[in-house]
Amino acid sequence: MNATALDFAPLIAWPFLAGLTGFALLAIILGAWQRLAGWLWRSLAVLALALALANPSLVEEERDPLADIAVLVTDRSASMEVGERTAAANAMAAALRQQAESDPMLELVEVETGTSADGTMLFEALNGALASVPPDRLAGVVLTTDGQIHDAPADPGSLNLNAPVHQAMAGDRNAGDRRLVIEEAPRYGIVGQTVAFVLRVEDDAMQGTAMVSFRFEGGEPQTHRIPIGRSTRVEVPVERRGQNVIEAEVEPGPQELSLINNRAAVSVNGVRDRLRVLLVTGEPHNGARAWRNLLKSDPSVDLVHFTILRPPDRRDSTPVEELALIGFPVQELFVERLSEFDLVIFDRYRRRNIMPPIYFDYIARYVEDGGALLVTAGPPFAGGPSLYRTPLAAVLPVRPTGYITDGGFTPQTTAAGMRHPVTAGLEGGGEAPSWGRWLRQIHGVSLGGETLLQAPDGNPLLVVQRSGEGRAAIVMSDQTWLWARGFEGGGPYAEMFRRVAHWLMREPELDEERLTAYANDGELHANRVTLADAAPPLQITWPDGEQEITGMSQDADGRYSVAVPANGSGLVRLRSGDLTTVAALGPLNPLEYADLRPTGENLTAVLDAMGGGLFAIGEGADARLPDLRRTRLGADQAGRGWLGLQRNERYIVRASHARPVLPALIIALLIAAFMGLGWWREGK
Repeated sequence: MNATALDFAPLIAWPFLAGLTGFALLAIILGAWQRLAGWLWRSLAVLALALALANPSLVEEERDPLADIAVLVTDRSASMEVGERTAAANAMAAALRQQAESDPMLELVEVETGTSADGTMLFEALNGALASVPPDRLAGVVLTTDGQIHDAPADPGSLNLNAPVHQAMAGDRNAGDRRLVIEEAPRYGIVGQTVAFVLRVEDDAMQGTAMVSFRFEGGEPQTHRIPIGRSTRVEVPVERRGQNVIEAEVEPGPQELSLINNRAAVSVNGVRDRLRVLLVTGEPHNGARAWRNLLKSDPSVDLVHFTILRPPDRRDSTPVEELALIGFPVQELFVERLSEFDLVIFDRYRRRNIMPPIYFDYIARYVEDGGALLVTAGPPFAGGPSLYRTPLAAVLPVRPTGYITDGGFTPQTTAAGMRHPVTAGLEGGGEAPSWGRWLRQIHGVSLGGETLLQAPDGNPLLVVQRSGEGRAAIVMSDQTWLWARGFEGGGPYAEMFRRVAHWLMREPELDEERLTAYANDGELHANRVTLADAAPPLQITWPDGEQEITGMSQDADGRYSVAVPANGSGLVRLRSGDLTTVAALGPLNPLEYADLRPTGENLTAVLDAMGGGLFAIGEGADARLPDLRRTRLGADQAGRGWLGLQRNERYIVRASHARPVLPALIIALLIAAFMGLGWWREGK
């Protein structure tokens, strides 16, 4: 392509040339006003001189035109998978490709955006594409998206674009959708108490109320009916210590784009209030100090300890008012305040006239209703003063036989103990433990529960049992304190009895049947603890509803695990046998699913500032696509049913030739002729 243009290369600076020209014009005006002889010819001579000094020339250029560049950003986030939005986006992309193929002066740059933890980053992808596009060649930008984006600039001017930006909105703009929003949620909660959530159900299709269910770690749901469109406060109990995933799900509405945003979840860290433990020592002995030191060393434990020093049947002549002893508050402890304790321990306690039998019945009911009881048996347990001869026998897992063996023996871990979290992996344990010996055992018969430790002759030593809603445990020896003293190397006294106490108080990490899961580095990890010989298959329900069943490999006795690739984001439900749990892939409540309705509101400011248009293309391969037009700079870039891609008319110069417009000889003759005519006219 060739082009010719007039160019000036002045022989003197432009300010002097402009001054000379202005002086000539002024002289012409004055001469004409005063009718001076020869004014016209002299003025023409000065103008000819100014034209000569301007040095005009005709420049011929050989130009190669440059194609304009259009940028297409296609939203490939999860929300675009609703309905047939992807097909509509593909149709828009195909139309732009066809336009670029048929127009040699148009190039197309395509980029796609996916989903991140922060939502759909559409402008992040756009800025990456614009980095390689010359700003003066940009014909326009087409954003094919449902409008659910999360990085739209607050100031459209920050884009620094001189080209139209259009939105091709995929999806049915008239579709309704019900969604659940958690407005407020606590991060911490006290175990056994409730935490408050503020929820809102949004549904443009109906009014009234909707049923919302809550699940604790995938368990059985609790339902609440809340009004639609109104923020509502709902209280949910915190059931265990540690991180708890609480799910909320609203029932489907009359119109639904997807059920994904009908669910929301929060993670609440359950913390225990200080644990209250009641320790009753039947008589002073060496093990009492070991128990007291163990419990006092735990900062989360509030210990109430009583030792029976002077039983009622002891008779002496000391007046009661002179005794420096505190009377045992039986009524207060076992009637009025029993429910306030998380654990009750009877250490070498013998049945006396201190407590009426009805009080032991209260303790048994306390256990059945969710309390915890630990008995460390001494010689009295085998005889007449045994606690087994009280109503407490209903929750005790061992029946004494009446025999006592004095002599050294090394406790052995049973097969169940190898798997049970209370005794599994204890230091020095295993099939041939290297622990120190105990010097006394109380013979008994296990009635239920799990025997974790036993004597070499098979007599149970440590038995744990679930009783109703609560738990009970018994130790058939009063010589466990030898481990604390380091006798013959000692043993894991502190660790084992810490586990026993926390198991009794229902710490989830010590449950003998447990299923946990977490996501890390693109994998879903599941761990199963069981007393069975094998773990049940693991059923995985992914956020999109697809299910997968896989086996688990054994890591140790009673411990199994599996790791599977994980994609997407949202909550994963897992089931193994009767146990369920949930795990979060990415954020608990992805922004991508917060609202699935097509919208143009998020891009309105950008479209208005850039002179672009909003085009609802609908869904499917037969989407209503706008016409594509090439427009002039400064003209309208969008209209009814059409979008514009501007022509920038940019080029590069291959060669250039310059020719003077007025040769020097001609200019000189003109100046001389005009001056001569001026003198002639003046002389007449």
